[in-house]
Amino acid sequence: MRSVVLCFVAFALGSLLTACSGSPPAHLGGSMDRLEPCPDSPNCVSSQEQREGHAIPPLRFSDAPEVAWGRLQEVIEGMARTKILTTTPNYLHAEFKIAVFGFVDDVECVLEPESGTIQIRSASRVGHSDLGVNRRRVEKIRAAFEHGS
Repeated sequence: MRSVVLCFVAFALGSLLTACSGSPPAHLGGSMDRLEPCPDSPNCVSSQEQREGHAIPPLRFSDAPEVAWGRLQEVIEGMARTKILTTTPNYLHAEFKIAVFGFVDDVECVLEPESGTIQIRSASRVGHSDLGVNRRRVEKIRAAFEHGS
């Protein structure tokens, strides 16, 4: 009986951890020049949002756009448990896996070379609150991006 209970617990825990990652949202990168608006839940920040709790400043650069874009990619690639899924000359989509429970968050960036700006969005795939994880992630990216300039 004990082994049956242990097998059930192991199966349930494995299913929970797998479910936490979720699939990449189909709507990401739709136009690749405009980020998807954040949902009403407090687990998303975006530089293209105006709503309190979701708004965050974009990344700014003064060097050549291709240099800044390459630096951003290096910053993101250098972060733990991160995988860049899509990159084009002006769009980037990366997954960030949270160490505990394996939750996956999505980060999107859009390069706006004419304004010296990189728009950025970070959002949880599942759940309601992220306890500020996405905002802290964007600020960590910003600090590393600015330090590398």
